Amino acid sequence: MNIDTPNSATLAVASDRIIEFPEGLAGFEACRRYTLFHPETVGEALPNYFILQSLDDPAVAFNIADPSLFGFSYEINLSDAESAVLDLADPSDAAVVVILAKDSQAGGNAQLRANLQAPLVLNVRARRGIQHVFARLNYQVTLKSPE
Repeated sequence: MNIDTPNSATLAVASDRIIEFPEGLAGFEACRRYTLFHPETVGEALPNYFILQSLDDPAVAFNIADPSLFGFSYEINLSDAESAVLDLADPSDAAVVVILAKDSQAGGNAQLRANLQAPLVLNVRARRGIQHVFARLNYQVTLKSPE
């Protein structure tokens, strides 16, 4: 399957690279099939973030990252229903990532923000995912990257 990405590149996606979000993501419930890739890197550096590209709507793509890159970690207790949606039998098959966004209100010094309130939980073996929305976090966090 080929998909035209928002940056006008065509991405070839093999069927074993498709991640299904049976319930979609908040605000994007109709987008249920995604693929994960990393942006082109310069030199030997590994990317700090990945792109979660919708296969149902090519205009929908999210930058995602491991929250530990920001010094943040989760202990998420999934409900039985969430575990069933993920088809998660072994917790070691789970990966948690956060959606990133640039704060357009910051003017020329755009700040990178991570949505810590609604991380994505992926079953890397079954290629299924959910967005786990916390009803309330007990604190607010603003992380600023060094200049």
